[in-house]
Amino acid sequence: MLCEKELFSHPYDTIYNSSLRFAVEIIAWVAGPWLASMFSTWLIAPSLIVLVGLPAIFSTRNDKRNVIIATKGIVRVAIELSLYFVAAIAPWYIWSTQFSAGTTCVVIIALLVGAPRLKWLCNGAPKA
Repeated sequence: MLCEKELFSHPYDTIYNSSLRFAVEIIAWVAGPWLASMFSTWLIAPSLIVLVGLPAIFSTRNDKRNVIIATKGIVRVAIELSLYFVAAIAPWYIWSTQFSAGTTCVVIIALLVGAPRLKWLCNGAPKA
């Protein structure tokens, strides 16, 4: 007998929101350690661990299918906004002006598109 898994649906996590959030994460994962390497090569691994590990480990119930460590919505928002901050600021120190402007535009658009989800998380991520 085959067991079907229940589909996970999230009213505030659209394909556009998820795609833009992933783009911001990629920017932060590349630019953050790159900027850290300008200070010391010993900072590359810790910055990657923080930038990749925190969002992967700490999640809010009803927001993700698999939650490793459950946190309040506001904690998840703080983690995500820290990634957005790194993705918006770090490129300006390491890449060309045109490329940095493009990455900053991606971050701004991701914030605008993801605002309903962030508000939902701040309200405690009630089950929809």
